[in-house]
Amino acid sequence: MKMIGVIGAGSCDKEVYEQARKVGEGIAKMGAILVCGGLGGVMGGACRGASEAGGKTVGILPGPDRSHANPYVTIPIVTDLGHARNILIVRSSDLLIAISGGYGTLSEISIALKLKKPVIGLSTWPDMDGVQYVSTPKEALNAASALS
Repeated sequence: MKMIGVIGAGSCDKEVYEQARKVGEGIAKMGAILVCGGLGGVMGGACRGASEAGGKTVGILPGPDRSHANPYVTIPIVTDLGHARNILIVRSSDLLIAISGGYGTLSEISIALKLKKPVIGLSTWPDMDGVQYVSTPKEALNAASALS
């Protein structure tokens, strides 16, 4: 079963949250498992979309407390690794969809590219060689399907 990582900011506006929710929903409908950092923002939106569509979600948490996972995480994995858990998110994913995001997302994109994992970018860090940029959640899902 494919595992698709969704990476992005831990807090975001409603528009970005909705993009993430649609991507999560589409991942579940593809029959893939959604992997993320397990917190809020983009991660919460993606997990919500996947969960509401009947999918499974894995949240690889930065801290030692499972209760910090967003309510849509099916399988919370505690690491107590802080940002170092970003490597686990990338390693656990067959491909990644980056939605918006800050420096943590940038680190995940960079790790994925270094490991030669496909990265699809939606409203995220611009002009990075190796990232396949798209403009809508539907385009992100189509790209993910083509890579699966």
